[in-house]
Parts: sequence; C-alpha cells; structure tokens
Amino acid sequence: AVGINAEYGERPKSIHVCAALVKYTTNSGRQAEGVCTSWLQKMLPTEMDEFSVPIFVRRNQGFRLPRKAITPIIMVGPGTGLAPFRGFIQHRAALKAEGKEVGENALFFGCRHQDKDFLYADELYQYADEGTIQLFTAFSRDTEKKVYVQHTMEDNGHYIWDLLEQGAHFYVCGDARNMARDVHQQLIDIVQLHGKKERKDAEAYVVSMENSFRYQKDVWS
Repeated sequence: AVGINAEYGERPKSIHVCAALVKYTTNSGRQAEGVCTSWLQKMLPTEMDEFSVPIFVRRNQGFRLPRKAITPIIMVGPGTGLAPFRGFIQHRAALKAEGKEVGENALFFGCRHQDKDFLYADELYQYADEGTIQLFTAFSRDTEKKVYVQHTMEDNGHYIWDLLEQGAHFYVCGDARNMARDVHQQLIDIVQLHGKKERKDAEAYVVSMENSFRYQKDVWS
C-alpha cells in the first residue's frame, strides 16, 4: 500500500511517500517483490548518488480539510492510511503556530506491533504532547485479544459523538475490504448509542454526513 501526503510548513513543495514494502516467499519458494515498492527502495539517495522519480500527482478533490480551521476533524488511518493525515496535522500545526484558532484534531491509528510498525511514532507523540492532536492507538498483535481502530473508536464513542455534534468532519483512509467497512459500522453504532437514536435514524445521520462531505474516504482494496 502506498500513501502520499503533501507537506506543509518547512517544505511546502515536497511530497512524502509512505509505502509498505511488498516482499514475501511464495508457496513454491520463489521470492516475490512488489513492482513499485521494491523499485522505490533502491532509490535512496546517498552522497554519491541522486535519483529522479517520475511522478504524476492528481489532486484528490474529495478528501480535504474543512474550509474553516476551527472545525474539528476525526481521522482514522491505520498503517499507510496515515499518510494524508500527516499533511492534515502538519497544516493545522502550522496554523496553530501562527496563533490561529484551530479545532480539535483526533487521530485513530493502528498497526500490528508498536515497536515495529508504528509509522512516524516520535512525530505523532510530539504532536500529542504539544496538544496539536488527540492520539488514539491500536496495536493488534501486542495484546492477547486483537484490538483494531474500530475498537478504539468504540472505547471513545462519547468523545467522537461530542465532536460530531460540534460539526466535526470524519475521515477514513486505508483498507477498503475490511477496515473501512468495520469503521463505517462502528460509526453508525456510536451515533446510535451516544446520540440515542434508532438504528435507521443513525444510518440516516451518517448518510447525511456523507452527502454534506463531512464524511470522506480514501480507501483501496
């Protein structure tokens, strides 16, 4: 999986690629590698070598921050799904540093192992310590019972509902096959439970969020 974020702040014209390297042994014993990620892995610059990578950037018009910085945002991005949210967080951190009023920024991140797969851990912890983000994590293989981002959402359902009632925008980035589906159902559950709604009314609330672009997805399978 590959995610891209356009960075704000110190290097506003740079693009960062967050990629999971595809490399494994098939059942027949053959070494298989991802075409894109294995090629990019060899492109690390050194004092002696520089590389050029041809790219085409298409702006995602359906996945962007609210126009008003005061609007709260809820970001759900396990694994490389974190990539666009780095850009969101960097942008809001820059606004905050300028003394502008910025809404709550909640990030739900998940991965298998905290000590192996926690992308940009130091950076995120620093943002959390500074009060730029509220950070919620799920490390699915570090506990006896597997815990995913949707479970962390459930544990913080009242907090999510409070932000939604303040007009928060909700974002999901990552795996479409399982994660995005489970997060979607958990969002409906939270609206139903903490909003004290019937199921059909909770589903209608979430559909209304989608129709008003308060609920945006950037997912792949």
